Amino acid sequence: VPSQSPATSPSSASSFEMLDMESAHAPYQEVQPHWFFCRRADDNTSWLPFSREDSDKLENAFTNTVEGQRYDVHVKERKRYAVYWEQAPSEVRRCTWFYKGDKDTRFMPYPEDFSKDLEEAYRKSVTSDEWKKKLDFPTGETVILHNPKLIMQYQPIGLQDDWVSSPSEHTRPRTVKRGVDNISVEIPDGEPEKVDHVVFMVHGIGPACDLRFRSIIQCVNDFRSVSLSLLASHYKRAQQEGQVGRVEFLPVNWHSALHGDATGVDEDIQRITLPSISRLRHFTNDTLLDLFFYNSPTYCQTIVDTVASEFNRLHVLFKQRHPEFSGTVSVVGHSLGSLILFDLLTNQRDESQARQGISGEPCHLNCNTLEQTLNRLGLQQYLDVLQNENLDLESLALCRDSDLKDLGIPLGPRKKILNYVRRKWLPESSGLPPQQFHLHRPQSVTSAVDYEYFDVGIGQVSIDYPQLEFHPQTFFAFGSPIGMFLTVRGLKRIDPNYTFPTCKSFYNIYHPYDPVAYRIEPMIVSEVDLEPMLIPHHKGRKRMHLELKDSLTRMSMDLKNNVLGSLRTAWQSFARLPVAALPPGEGGETTTEKTLEETVSKSKEPPLVEEREHREIKMGMLNGGRRIDYVLQEKPIESFNEYLFAIQSHLCYWESEDTALLLLKEIYDNLGVAIEQPQQ
Repeated sequence: VPSQSPATSPSSASSFEMLDMESAHAPYQEVQPHWFFCRRADDNTSWLPFSREDSDKLENAFTNTVEGQRYDVHVKERKRYAVYWEQAPSEVRRCTWFYKGDKDTRFMPYPEDFSKDLEEAYRKSVTSDEWKKKLDFPTGETVILHNPKLIMQYQPIGLQDDWVSSPSEHTRPRTVKRGVDNISVEIPDGEPEKVDHVVFMVHGIGPACDLRFRSIIQCVNDFRSVSLSLLASHYKRAQQEGQVGRVEFLPVNWHSALHGDATGVDEDIQRITLPSISRLRHFTNDTLLDLFFYNSPTYCQTIVDTVASEFNRLHVLFKQRHPEFSGTVSVVGHSLGSLILFDLLTNQRDESQARQGISGEPCHLNCNTLEQTLNRLGLQQYLDVLQNENLDLESLALCRDSDLKDLGIPLGPRKKILNYVRRKWLPESSGLPPQQFHLHRPQSVTSAVDYEYFDVGIGQVSIDYPQLEFHPQTFFAFGSPIGMFLTVRGLKRIDPNYTFPTCKSFYNIYHPYDPVAYRIEPMIVSEVDLEPMLIPHHKGRKRMHLELKDSLTRMSMDLKNNVLGSLRTAWQSFARLPVAALPPGEGGETTTEKTLEETVSKSKEPPLVEEREHREIKMGMLNGGRRIDYVLQEKPIESFNEYLFAIQSHLCYWESEDTALLLLKEIYDNLGVAIEQPQQ
């Protein structure tokens, strides 16, 4: 218990005694507590506040679930536990008094027992109206209550403490504040309880997801925070009317399962790793080798099983904690994670296939002849070869790969024929009820890819692909190498009619300088050179340097197409702004639209017509006929040196407002809720 005695203010605080005259006597009111949790990162320890809603819940013991039910707090233990992912429990504290040193960036909460002693001394000073009280604590600290607005703590010389960074700071006082409302701390807004949609996010290579070497958990937390802010600004009215709640984003971690003790691969790799340039080799082993692991049947199976089982586990757990949830689920894959999802989704079975597997009824071929089947597969050149061996469809279904190889049929057509015939002829030996599909794999063929839609097989590693217990609404790929991998695997074209069996929407989102990202649309529509769709800036218009660049491009085109009127039309082109940024003219027609019509009527090859033709081009069924490739707008500083920002561009998606807004727009468009343009 600290001792209390009147004290003369130290010289360092004498200048503050004038504040005594300003301190009016006010009745004592008990301090209002606020709950904080501790975050430890490397050697840094910080205390972060819960939202006011969560703090009130903990204070009144209404519930122990906080932060959108992603954490449980054991109040008696003063511990906070993660629900959906593995994370060491963190300390929580009921905070009333705070301190900050000269070089501290934020106030830190005192331990609860220390705060109780400070509060009792403060209460006595207020009720007796006696100040300049000195409190000596057994640990050596001295706190002096000069007046209600000036309370300081002094560290005795020679006492070592974590907050002291140099000997000269031993005598520097700490500023002491009472109550969370008197300190500069940003208390987060509470999250809406209603969840409209769930998004599972899969990381790429390595344990770190950004340049700050943060985990997938931390990066998804950032993305969730960005989405909550955008919902408040771009769906404000819908939130106020109760149409919109929030979107939950949950991380899916497969790296720890691959590199953990279960596989022992890290130990095996370490034995053959050279001792030189150890840091670079460690980075290679821990990060870049994931690409090679995914192309190994053994470790690819581990990766795919982990992702699928995590999807199913998280889906079940979320529904248990949110029994009222009736929404749908989407998936996001970053970098290699997007390729994992692509391979996984191409090997899912739709409801009709699942019913056939459960009933055990054979899926017989229809009345198509062998000739019709080969024509459908684009392999009519092999009709004579098969007929010379008296093969019909029934006998062809009994052939093995080696049989067709002996007939001189190449590998690609062999796989194409066998997969198609077996899928149409042989029953799938599942017989399992739907609830046991956790990691069930069809045993008739390794891959369930529909070869009707691909020129050749898509070259997936020969493994057994597990089934998901839900059908994703949309698949979003961030900085994805899918197009490159498909091309390297030998796939030249994706049939426009192809779609994922259980997922009907697909977006390929990338930064223009991302060195890992590749396009998808040219593999579907190769006859037209289409620019990707430009993702709008979240504030409603293009970045200024891109507007200037477009204006200069239009000016150059006008000079070329209309030499006689170049001066007039070029100036109109340069002064032109995006339609959404200009007020409508008479009759609802904007000035920009008039100028565009005039320019089009006078130019021989109007660019507007080309744009209209581009919009009318069907992009296949992979995204329901809509565009697939979406490119972010680079920042002005990034345009100065695209090589310098290349790596950062591949890791930018987790904090990108434009990316998050595109996801929210797709999700809420499907729910019939329109986006609102925020007030500037």
